[in-house]
Amino acid sequence: MVGYNEIDAQDLFEMMAEKKLKVVDVRNQDEISKGVIPDSVHIALALLPLEYKSFDKSDIVVFYCHSGIRSAQAAAFLANKGHPQVFTLRGGVIAWGQAGYAFTR
Repeated sequence: MVGYNEIDAQDLFEMMAEKKLKVVDVRNQDEISKGVIPDSVHIALALLPLEYKSFDKSDIVVFYCHSGIRSAQAAAFLANKGHPQVFTLRGGVIAWGQAGYAFTR
């Protein structure tokens, strides 16, 4: 069982405008220096097993990484911990940038 959904960059952009989300960047520290999706928090994938208890089960959580592989792992992990509203950004920051959306530093 997967337990999470994939969304594309446009879906995330629209969700960010409409709903309160917890957007989580699971890339490594050196990768985030290139820019992050606005209003996201950074929790490296390796640290997620130590940090997942800080997520409320009522949170809508969207994970992203560079291309979508690590964020899918993060989403599956959190969904397996019983979180019902977990998403991963299909294509990661590559897709976000290709869609024309801004990054912050």
